[in-house]
Amino acid sequence: QVQLVESGGNLVQPGGSLRLSCVASGSILSVYDMGWYRQAPGKQRELVATITRGGNTDYADFVRGRFTISRDNAKNTVYLQMNSLKPEDTAVYYCNAAIKISWTRTDNVRGQGTQVTVSS
Repeated sequence: QVQLVESGGNLVQPGGSLRLSCVASGSILSVYDMGWYRQAPGKQRELVATITRGGNTDYADFVRGRFTISRDNAKNTVYLQMNSLKPEDTAVYYCNAAIKISWTRTDNVRGQGTQVTVSS
C-alpha cells in the first residue's frame, strides 16, 4: 500500500509563512512528478505547483513568486514553502504524486490533505 502523508498546515496571519511537507511511503520503486493542489470551501480544486523528478518546476500564476516547491528524492518527499500568505490562500492543500509501484504499473496517488488558514 502506497500513501502520501502531508503535514505543516496551520493557522497563520496574513504576510506569514508556512512550509508544507509530503512524504510518500510503502512499496515504491520510484516517484515521478509530484505536486500540490488546493481546494477552498465552495471552490474547485486547483493546481498550485508541480515538480519533476529532475527538479523542473511550474507554478500557478496566483502563487508565482510567493511559493516554492522542492523535493528530496532520497526521502520521497516534496515540500511547499509558502511566503507572503494571503487570506485567499486559505484551503486544504493536497499532495499528489505519480508513483511507480511495479515494473508495469504507475499509480497517481493523492494524500488526505492539510489545512492552511490565513487569518488575522
